[in-house]
Amino acid sequence: MTKAADFLVVGGGIVGLSIAISVKREWPDSSVVVVEKESNSICHASGRNSGVLHAGFYYSPDSLKARLTRDGNRLLREFCIEEGVPVRNCGKVVVAKTEADLTGLDELYRRGKANGVELYRVSSSELREIEPMALTKELALWSPNTGVADPARVTTALADRAIREGVTLKYGVSVNGTTCNSADLGTEFVSYGHLINCAGLYADRLARPLGFCDEYVVLPFTGLYRYAPRLKNQLRTHVYPVPDSRNPFLGVHATVTVDGDVKIGPTAIPALSREAYRALRDIKAVELAQILSIYPRFLTSPHHKVLNLIRTEFPKYSARVLVREAKRLVPSLQLSDFSVKGRPGIRAQLFDVRNRRLEMDFIVRGDERSTHVLNAVSPAWTSALSFASYVVADMKRRSI
Repeated sequence: MTKAADFLVVGGGIVGLSIAISVKREWPDSSVVVVEKESNSICHASGRNSGVLHAGFYYSPDSLKARLTRDGNRLLREFCIEEGVPVRNCGKVVVAKTEADLTGLDELYRRGKANGVELYRVSSSELREIEPMALTKELALWSPNTGVADPARVTTALADRAIREGVTLKYGVSVNGTTCNSADLGTEFVSYGHLINCAGLYADRLARPLGFCDEYVVLPFTGLYRYAPRLKNQLRTHVYPVPDSRNPFLGVHATVTVDGDVKIGPTAIPALSREAYRALRDIKAVELAQILSIYPRFLTSPHHKVLNLIRTEFPKYSARVLVREAKRLVPSLQLSDFSVKGRPGIRAQLFDVRNRRLEMDFIVRGDERSTHVLNAVSPAWTSALSFASYVVADMKRRSI
């Protein structure tokens, strides 16, 4: 059996790359190898997300997401400046669709202030000055530090930096399973000093044999976007609704890309397979059976209105329904504007089977031989660099 590396990172997306760089900086004399089953780092969530640089006001002040998103926003901006990757500093408004949403706005404002995020309450007239196309009920929130970049370009630049800093990237290499000191690469078993599991949609599968995911399983959710080419440069800022605090999704919103294009989405449609980007055509029978075996516990969750989620999300496969939702935020949007489908993404959402709850925060588990990033959902793209520093500090505490 050959030794793959002192540190073997499974998963070459933005989180895996960021952690690999941080590990190499912390232990410069060690060998750090990233293995990725695809041909590049942007085939999945790292290249298919919205590219929004979140400011960090959505999250409970005692959460990892709160701390790491605020710092991650700053670090990712600095990285983009250093690497010459464009960032659009467009900001974000969160609007109230109904009077009932005003309570939610107050809670978001409270969280933002507690998290040290720059955030302002604005009136309807002030909102019109910031984003004339948006509509709100009485009040809105203005986040000037929210931005956007091209997620694929950022992740590719990070892969280039990893190579420059001495990290080895190996694409087209799958890890079929792990033991406490070895990994099955299909063609051979290799040993490692420390395994870092950043496998995203398959993180639970790698962690479970090592005893770090007994109570969890990944449930995939499909995110769809629609683009409006003829509205280019007409929307100034991102426009978001007040999210449902019972679910880890932000709802359909209208955003501007780094190039000025307007898009709406995403959905949070339950997927029937982990990489079902083409819906029914990409379903794997084994994964379908596993997912369906979990759904009785998900459907009966006391923490989420799952039947309502399913009832409202599946119709959003229709552009008409998606635009109807977006029009509640930006009334001038028209179905005919959104003629282009975006690439779908799939969210690797962790589900606590025992407590029947979707996990809201980042979750990292491990010991002296392995580290497992089990729940790195949005805003993990924004938080990747600060998240990596957190993971490395956690590894040090475990006395590597």
